[in-house]
Amino acid sequence: MKVAASAYSKAVAALNRNEPAFYCVPAEAYENLMDKLEDIELLALAKERVNEESILVSIADL
Repeated sequence: MKVAASAYSKAVAALNRNEPAFYCVPAEAYENLMDKLEDIELLALAKERVNEESILVSIADL
């Protein structure tokens, strides 16, 4: 925890034999990363559906 706390809100790589074994990422940075990933996935879905046929619906039918 001391290493992570002293990283000043930056990611820290834990090494095993001089190779990254895992990364310790602050919760806020992880949440931001997940939000961006979700945005990318939603954009891809929107691009897939941009040429789909539209269906007119009356508000009364809902």
